[in-house]
Amino acid sequence: MSRIIQLATLFLMAFALPALTACADPKPLFVDQAWVRLSPSKDIPSAVYFTIHGGPQPVKLVSVLTEAALRVEMHETVTTNGVASMRPIKDVDVPAGETVTFGPNGKHLMVWGINPAVAATGKVEFTMIFTNGDRLIVDAAVRKMGATEGAAANDKMGGEKMGGEKMGGMDHANMSMPADNAH
Repeated sequence: MSRIIQLATLFLMAFALPALTACADPKPLFVDQAWVRLSPSKDIPSAVYFTIHGGPQPVKLVSVLTEAALRVEMHETVTTNGVASMRPIKDVDVPAGETVTFGPNGKHLMVWGINPAVAATGKVEFTMIFTNGDRLIVDAAVRKMGATEGAAANDKMGGEKMGGEKMGGMDHANMSMPADNAH
């Protein structure tokens, strides 16, 4: 009789336990690893990088806001015939259960006019707005150029130090500062 109980227990552990695990709530949409590569010049935008982890349903990131800067735009670096350039993007698809990385040499945020007092606190708060109505508040750690991640990211983007008219090997001479206080 104890042999039957042992077999029944093994059966339950082999089949029932995985079924119960499958009933667990799916992971929610979330953002992590956010950081700001702070520009050394107020005339050159800073860059923001992060990772979005898709939730149970596909969504799009449609806007990013902050009260700590004059303007935020989503951009993507594209390489054509060996020349890297940036272009603004309207939204970003986030497939269910997948990750989307905003990083050097890819998708990223360009942020103009970060308030120096806010940057001095070591973090900048961003609100990320998705098509499903989620508004995720994300704190991004501020890292000045020359920090380990910033230097490594800069090397991937062309090897130049940020400053003057170029950032990471990309020409930013035609990027203008905003005239208003729009986000």
